[in-house]
Amino acid sequence: MLDLDLLPGEYTVCRLPAGSTLPASLTTGPDDKSVISVTWGLDEISIICPSDRVPEGAETDTAWRALRVAGLELTMTGVLASLVGPLADARVNIVTFSTYDTDYLLVPTVRLTEAVNTLTAAGHRIAG
Repeated sequence: MLDLDLLPGEYTVCRLPAGSTLPASLTTGPDDKSVISVTWGLDEISIICPSDRVPEGAETDTAWRALRVAGLELTMTGVLASLVGPLADARVNIVTFSTYDTDYLLVPTVRLTEAVNTLTAAGHRIAG
């Protein structure tokens, strides 16, 4: 059983071309209740950010809601599997990313209730 926090507001998954300059709107830290993830790949820069901080000209995907795993330790195994498995069985699409401290799971805003119900039925607790 995992404890998850539902972060406030909507998130957007964005793509900028490789070699793009990271916009200033993303170089200042998020407020204390949101998160920004930037990944430089060979062919792109992928960004996950609050929807009100989407870089101009970025290719974007649907609105998402973010869940953060609370109390995660690097020695824990099977964390994402315990979240992804039930959601895959329920056919809820997801985007995940990890930081040193924790894992994040994004679900489409339009499927949030279904995702929360699925995760709760799998034994997880969700706050927020």
